[in-house]
Amino acid sequence: MQLINDTISLSSKGHADIIDITPNVRELLRESTVREGSINIFVPGSTGAITTIEYENGVLQDLKRFLDEIIPPGRNYQHDLAWGDGNGHSHLRAALIGPSLTVPVINGELVLGTWQQIVFIDCDNRSRNRNINVQIIGD
Repeated sequence: MQLINDTISLSSKGHADIIDITPNVRELLRESTVREGSINIFVPGSTGAITTIEYENGVLQDLKRFLDEIIPPGRNYQHDLAWGDGNGHSHLRAALIGPSLTVPVINGELVLGTWQQIVFIDCDNRSRNRNINVQIIGD
């Protein structure tokens, strides 16, 4: 059984910037030589999120619009009143989507649907440098 910890470093623009990290995760898996197991992808912090989606411009715009509709920026959030940083909505969006994802590995490949990619979503209201933790477990 192998346990490999690695990091994907990236810069994001904030404001629901969606970045396809599937190629990065596949490369880490390839370098690991794990054939059967799982990969956990986790973003530390409370304004970033990890999920899967079809990485196609139309659906990406739909997701951004949906987030603006259900958790709009500019509303009076208690977090903003306490901290004055204007990113109360960012924390709520990240909490709704979640900070991690686990993907099975079978025959050395990620088990993803045909149009399914792993994405990082920067929910914050400013650009950031992020380090995403990737843990590969298996044989």
